[in-house]
Amino acid sequence: MAVLLTGAAGFIGYHTAEALLDRGERVVGVDIVNDYYDVALKEARLARLTGRDGFSFHRVDIADQDAMMALVASNPDIDGIIHLAAQAGVRYSLENPFAYVQSNLVGQMVILEIARHTDNLKHLVYASSSSVYGGNTKLPFALEDSVDAPVSLYAATKRADELMGHCYSHLYGVPMTGLRFFTVYGRWGRPDMAAFIFTKAILEGRPIDVFNNGEMKRDFTHVSDIVPGVLACLDRPPQGGEGVPHKLYNLGNNTPEPLMRFIEVIERSSNHKAEINFKPMQPGDVKETYADISASQRDFGFTPKTSIDEGIPDFVDWYREYHDV
Repeated sequence: MAVLLTGAAGFIGYHTAEALLDRGERVVGVDIVNDYYDVALKEARLARLTGRDGFSFHRVDIADQDAMMALVASNPDIDGIIHLAAQAGVRYSLENPFAYVQSNLVGQMVILEIARHTDNLKHLVYASSSSVYGGNTKLPFALEDSVDAPVSLYAATKRADELMGHCYSHLYGVPMTGLRFFTVYGRWGRPDMAAFIFTKAILEGRPIDVFNNGEMKRDFTHVSDIVPGVLACLDRPPQGGEGVPHKLYNLGNNTPEPLMRFIEVIERSSNHKAEINFKPMQPGDVKETYADISASQRDFGFTPKTSIDEGIPDFVDWYREYHDV
């Protein structure tokens, strides 16, 4: 299989590229490498992929239709797409909303058009988010739950991506799957995510901001569990039959952890005590996330195994090694 992988310099994208290459796939990696967070971290991820057999990298904006179409035309053996590129972050969507429209909506449209015109395409897998569940209070979050009341622009764009995907699958019969990721963390993780933010501040002796006075839970999911789920999903495209060949799944740890316990594990792993500034809930945030993964377990064997008691010490070890602290 030759896989077009967008967001290849990103956190999940980098780990997905490694896993695809490890099993002998050819990977056509795409990323604009923007400066939403530390470009050096993205370049360091790419450096670990560059030179590996089967990997090629293209610094292209996914919202640039002409450039993307030309790239795919020059790689006619592409028969799978994993679309992970997006403008991420709930809070940043309050500051720079047009970045989300361009990347998450226009970018998704370009990928859908590519999928529509790729005759030998077996499956398009794209990233959605647990944010689509908005302020839902019923737990765990199930695929049958209403997702029509997003509480952030980021969530709204991800829900729009799902609807666009369903539409294209209905109109053109393209097999595709949207994956709702739940708070992914791990080695080479994003600096705007809790594990990175808290670890950095705690090791530097700076206070951390904890919102909603710490009364929050997250279904923290280790990247080593997410990536096998992505690949297992890629290998099992939905069948059309009499319906639309478009599916949605939750990929989460199925174990929501109190935020304060998450911080305690970082403290223990780093051998440093956190200084905490408790703050009220931020706009766009939700109090708790919790994934119902029964469908992904049933359909492609998704089985998360990594608790925060294992995943956080591993992340802190990587952080110390990467930053030499």
